[in-house]
Amino acid sequence: MTCPAPSRGIYITYVIQGLILLAAASSITAGEYFLGFSAGLAFLLTMTPALMTRNMRLCLPWEINLLVAVSLYIHVMGHVGGYYISLAPYYDKLAHLVSSATVALIAFFIAALAEHRGEVRLTVPIAIIFIVSTTLAAGTLWEIYEFVADEVFGTDLQHGNTDTMVDLIMDLAGAVIVAGLAAIALSREEGHRFVRFFTEPSSGAAPADIMGEPVDQVHGR
Repeated sequence: MTCPAPSRGIYITYVIQGLILLAAASSITAGEYFLGFSAGLAFLLTMTPALMTRNMRLCLPWEINLLVAVSLYIHVMGHVGGYYISLAPYYDKLAHLVSSATVALIAFFIAALAEHRGEVRLTVPIAIIFIVSTTLAAGTLWEIYEFVADEVFGTDLQHGNTDTMVDLIMDLAGAVIVAGLAAIALSREEGHRFVRFFTEPSSGAAPADIMGEPVDQVHGR
């Protein structure tokens, strides 16, 4: 399957990725090697959607890459630009809200895609549980990462139990927002439209071509 040329909007993602690389370079130049490493890792993560779907017979629009890049850029600049301190605690909570909403949206896409392929039967309760649990799991792993980084590298990413719990609450808020939108879409039987938004590069493409499933030869005759 050949995906169509991306929209010009993909250049916004490229600009954000460039800014993340610039932040990594400036951190290393300033001797902040851990921040430079973190920014470099964030840049690699912005490429994850494209790398994961390249061999999966799946076309994703540039908006997915943009959401991931924006979430990671907010986090990187929170440290490199000092916004986590100068705009504390609001900047950190905004970062968690945006990131959790991005994770939740991807989780909904995965669930809807699995139903489209006939792997599961997606109901509203199942969708809500999957979206919320997946997002909270990701948020928990992030808090574990911050704890380990503080213990091993002597950083100051976590600021006590209250800060950690509020972070998780913001993760829950992002998950609930997306889960609510997912519930509305599924109750109106519009889940298939959500899948097509992410997987159909053009209106003329057949779903079997997009999803990588063989075309039924009987119906094709």
